[in-house]
Amino acid sequence: NPCFCILRVVKFRRTGESSRSDEDVISGEHEIQIEGVQTELEPIELEDGAAVPKEFANPTDDTFMVEDAVEAIGFGKFQWKLSVITGLAWANAMEMMILSILAPQLHCEWRLPSWQVALLTSVVFVGMMSSSTLWGNISDQYGRKTGLKISVLWTLYYGILSGFAPVYTWILVLRGLVGFGIGGVPQSVTLYAEFLPMKARAKCILLIEVFWAIGTVFEVLLAVLVMPTLGWRWLLILSALPLLLFAVLCFWLPESARYDVLSGNQEKAIATLKRIATENGAPMPLGKLIISRQEDRGKMKDLFTPHFRWTTLLLWFIWFSNAFSYYGLVLLTTEFFQAGDVCSISSRRKEVKAKCSLTCEYLTEEDYTDLLWTTLSEFPGVLVTLWIIDRIGRKKTMALSFFVFSFCSLLLFLCVGRNVLTVLLFIARAFISGGFQAAYVYTPEVYPTATRALGLGTCSGMARVGALITPFIAQVMLESSVYLTLVVYSGCCLLAAVASCFLPIETKGRGLQESSHREWGQEMVGRGSHSPGVTRSNSGSQE
Repeated sequence: NPCFCILRVVKFRRTGESSRSDEDVISGEHEIQIEGVQTELEPIELEDGAAVPKEFANPTDDTFMVEDAVEAIGFGKFQWKLSVITGLAWANAMEMMILSILAPQLHCEWRLPSWQVALLTSVVFVGMMSSSTLWGNISDQYGRKTGLKISVLWTLYYGILSGFAPVYTWILVLRGLVGFGIGGVPQSVTLYAEFLPMKARAKCILLIEVFWAIGTVFEVLLAVLVMPTLGWRWLLILSALPLLLFAVLCFWLPESARYDVLSGNQEKAIATLKRIATENGAPMPLGKLIISRQEDRGKMKDLFTPHFRWTTLLLWFIWFSNAFSYYGLVLLTTEFFQAGDVCSISSRRKEVKAKCSLTCEYLTEEDYTDLLWTTLSEFPGVLVTLWIIDRIGRKKTMALSFFVFSFCSLLLFLCVGRNVLTVLLFIARAFISGGFQAAYVYTPEVYPTATRALGLGTCSGMARVGALITPFIAQVMLESSVYLTLVVYSGCCLLAAVASCFLPIETKGRGLQESSHREWGQEMVGRGSHSPGVTRSNSGSQE
């Protein structure tokens, strides 16, 4: 009687690429007998956070996709370097935070009326709004690295030039051009996400957002040191240093292997994957890399196909609500702190309105301290989001963030004291910033490589629309009714929480889709448990 033994092999499945069902496999229909050896195809489920074991790097097929390679190579030295470099791009928050410092300084130095001071902030958001979709299109058409390099060098050039602006008109134009460049910086998340294995993607993108908070804190500290001695011109020049460092290191960045595959550049994609495998000390998958060339990349119509139409529209509203509420809270925080409590805000606004618009008030040390403390609230937001996003999923994380912000806004209806007010504002900002970060995780995951940069770019553009509108609520409407203002923010976030729940796709535990011509979703499937005695086999199939 021949002796039969059962060998377990790892099986990869790509959703939508095979009509064979798991039930067929389980029923034994595809079992293979080879010279007394019974090979049973059985899925192996990896533990949470575990990379594909090196000995199982594509063991059962002679072809593989970029997704397989990224999972097999795992997270290592290359991704650590990429994290730091991408973080430097996100430190461009300094260019945003500087608006809070530059506006009152120019108001005093150049005797600008209030509307001209407000225009300095608005023109940056106009630049970002008008360019976000363009940078996304460039990144999808010509490569993530290309779009990112151009946008960073653009921002760096006009950021430094801003320090030499002789008159108000010049600085208005130059800051608008800076905003145009900043609109492309979020594409660093697109490039970054495409190099990350599935289990590490959410955590890494969230931790990159820490650099945004670090950038804002560093800007405040830099202002404390530079403004009293060197003035605002040097502050503008020195604030561009992180982008200068990123521009130099950007030449080390490889192009996304996913983009290279989609553009038909197989040799370049393989070279990039080999480079990552070498740096991480991991083996390359066996076999030939599958190319899925797609010429029509970065097309707006692809965002509105039947499969993505609702996702796009809901995400636009979610991003709009995020920026609308986030920047609105930043503006309201200053008003509430200066008034002492919510109930005193209306009387204070009338007093301020009665003053001459040229009344000059420089920022004091106490003002810088308040800016610093409110900015620090974003760190707890990162930690909370980091803890829940892989537990409850992306959609529920965004919904929870919006709901907590909405609840805190309603609590501000009470005439609470300064201490309770500070706590409520701290919690609200922590959660709305966490919701923003969750959106940055979800958006690159839900769109295919062919439209990923464009999808992120259009969402970022909608966020800038929210940022443009919010001053009319947080400042103009506040003069009429503080309660109506709070209702608008609370209601908007409540609707955004519902929109988050209605998103058609949950991306938790899913791979990144390569081509928009395929069904959404690639994933590693498994139900069995990984046992120590697993034997590698060269026979098998890929579903």
